Amino acid sequence: MAMDTAAMTDPEFLEAFEACTIPHEAWNHLAHIRMAYLVLKRDGLDGAISAVRAGIQKLNAGQNTPEAIDRGYHETVTRAWLRLVDSAMRNHGPGEDFEAFAGQHPHLLCRTQLRVFYTRERIMTWEAKRGFVEPDLAPLPK
Repeated sequence: MAMDTAAMTDPEFLEAFEACTIPHEAWNHLAHIRMAYLVLKRDGLDGAISAVRAGIQKLNAGQNTPEAIDRGYHETVTRAWLRLVDSAMRNHGPGEDFEAFAGQHPHLLCRTQLRVFYTRERIMTWEAKRGFVEPDLAPLPK
């Protein structure tokens, strides 16, 4: 039986992420944003960067996700999304839980949102995958 991450409470979801029990088919954009929100809420931006990096890398290893330019862990994508979620939380509050937060910030659920900040040529490079690169279209929130 497949794991229904949508039915999980926020603490259950975060526990599943940290235990690497979220199945590959449930590890989608919404799950990434939910995880980012929960880790940011707990650790703040500075602490979240290393926790999220380690967590995604561990989950990917457990799922045998190959490392390719468009697969596996991507440092710039991860840090850019963390900054967007963190900015929404700081400027508008974290909301009661992820469901409330997501309802207030539907733009974060659009997986192509980073196109506002990065050209494909800038973000789809090994340099951007391995280390953070600043955007070339618009600045990310500080």
